[in-house]
Amino acid sequence: MNTRLPKTVSPSRKAFLILNYLLMAVVCLSCVLPFVHLLALSLSSRSAAAAGKVTFLPVEFTLSSYEYALVKGDFLRSLGNSLVRTFLGTMLNLVLIVLTAYPLSKNRNQLLGRNLYMSFFVFTMLFNGGMIPTYLVVSRAGLKNTIWSLILPGALPVYNMIILMNFIRGLPEELQEAARMDGATEFQLLYKIMLPLLKPSLATVGLFCIVSHWNDWFSGIIYMSSRDKYPLATYLQTLLRSFESLMRQAGSNYSQLLSQINVRTGRAAQLFLAALPVMLIYPFLQKYFTSGLTLGSVKG
Repeated sequence: MNTRLPKTVSPSRKAFLILNYLLMAVVCLSCVLPFVHLLALSLSSRSAAAAGKVTFLPVEFTLSSYEYALVKGDFLRSLGNSLVRTFLGTMLNLVLIVLTAYPLSKNRNQLLGRNLYMSFFVFTMLFNGGMIPTYLVVSRAGLKNTIWSLILPGALPVYNMIILMNFIRGLPEELQEAARMDGATEFQLLYKIMLPLLKPSLATVGLFCIVSHWNDWFSGIIYMSSRDKYPLATYLQTLLRSFESLMRQAGSNYSQLLSQINVRTGRAAQLFLAALPVMLIYPFLQKYFTSGLTLGSVKG
């Protein structure tokens, strides 16, 4: 029989816990409520939105804003551009991050000039050539107005590479030594031993890369001269500035839908649809997210 008495909590500790929970509740609500309001606004009628009646529940429920977003070609085309850009960009990022982080995780006795290479990468985090030189390089390389102009300039995110490098340095060296004694080459060691252990950190940096590609709108403005090739974030940026003119350009084909929505409901629906993919991906990577960040910061 367990005769241990329950551990008592001091009044000061109780007050701290209550204050902490209240603070976290306020922070969570401040993150969630804007999305709830955005969703309610997108599902409300134009008259209710114009009158300011919408808070956190739809008023005069309608799906017209979503129907307009999905049947009009601009949104779906931009969504497809962003999906392709995010997939190709994230895959390229992860490949280059792994191929760079693995050798840099060695000490200077194992990799000649390791500190020099590391200093070079850190320097690129602090200084860069600037927007105009980057634009000139992309333009003269023939990448302008192509999907690669959105991907190649940021092909190796150094911050994410350092997270993965520190994660690798935190793994037991004995695992690599045992694999080498069994005759494994460096590529076999990386593929069969290291990569399965890197799942938490890869999920973490992968999520960073996905969000970075998905939310980047400025590159589309600079490098894309055709609206048909805009990624979704760039399209939404132009949408926020000129939604009324875009609605007028839609013409009579969407006259019935346009009579049921206005600028606020139309914007809200497309903004919510744009945020939805990242919100759906995050729960699947959440279990790796915290452990990946923690383990990736063990060693410098």
